[in-house]
Amino acid sequence: MNSEDKSTRKKPAVQKSNKKTPSKKSGWFRRSFNPFRIATLRGLGILLPPLLTIMLFAWAWNTIERAILLPVESLSETTLAYAIEDIRSESMIKLESDALENGQERFKSNPKGEIYTALDGTLLIKFNNQWLPFDVFEMVSANPGTANLATAHDYYRRYVQLKYLKRHLVIPAFLAIFLGVMYIVGKLLAAGIGRFFWHQFESLINRLPIIRNVYSSVKQVTDFAFSETDVQFTRVVAVEYPRRGVWSIGFVTGESMLDIRRAAGEPVLSVLMPTSPMPATGFTITVPKSETVDLDITIDQAIQYCVSCGVVVPDHQTAKMAIEGEFQKKNENESRLKNNDKAAD
Repeated sequence: MNSEDKSTRKKPAVQKSNKKTPSKKSGWFRRSFNPFRIATLRGLGILLPPLLTIMLFAWAWNTIERAILLPVESLSETTLAYAIEDIRSESMIKLESDALENGQERFKSNPKGEIYTALDGTLLIKFNNQWLPFDVFEMVSANPGTANLATAHDYYRRYVQLKYLKRHLVIPAFLAIFLGVMYIVGKLLAAGIGRFFWHQFESLINRLPIIRNVYSSVKQVTDFAFSETDVQFTRVVAVEYPRRGVWSIGFVTGESMLDIRRAAGEPVLSVLMPTSPMPATGFTITVPKSETVDLDITIDQAIQYCVSCGVVVPDHQTAKMAIEGEFQKKNENESRLKNNDKAAD
């Protein structure tokens, strides 16, 4: 019995010895890694906002370029190429050369192809049973780019792009025309007839089952980003909504209706309650003025708070800044008391 008791008593001691204690090396590694992690996160917090802004504008430009600029540029190339091209068929050159006494002397061989001097003095070169000006062929051959040069018309399209539609000229012209068109469209839609047709178009879109959902969401975003709203926010307040103990941020738009004021027995305010992350959408409530708390933040700061879902808080409203401010006031009071004591001595 004694031996059994001894064996059973030894078991807890063995179990204690099997417990693993945290390694000092792992704790040292964590402590040494913390400054690197904090600095990296701080760097991401500084660099991500400008990078995301640049990416957003780059995405917008790529969308405009792919959806508008490139189709317009391709259409312009085709139109100008058909307008200025001088492509002659094999039968035309044969008829012209047969009608001349020295027609065969006008044909010459060239490493780039067969060359013919036309009656009007134009130097032509043969390409896929078609004849085009030699200067056009030479310019395009020197800089073909990514174009598929299968026909003489393809050569002319590339020629128009190289000579007339250069990118450093096309982009400023496109932006000027694009802004001009946007201005004209905005003026037309502001008028009575344009507004009527636009409402008819939107009513047609709203009848389509799937498209109307996407269109309404996109329209809310664009209206918030580009439209000038007529609602004037006076200040930012906090309201206990939707229940007591839960605070929500709202924008005061003015005093509410007189009948509600009489029923409440005190001044009331109309407050727009924005929804995150899109403050353009929301709802309006009427609350007693005594139940609102004025916040020391601007309208822009409140919008940033809503868009970021509460992540972006103004510096002077963070708990850290409040604690630092209290410590600063405490130190100032202590130093003031010490100075008073010294002056009294």
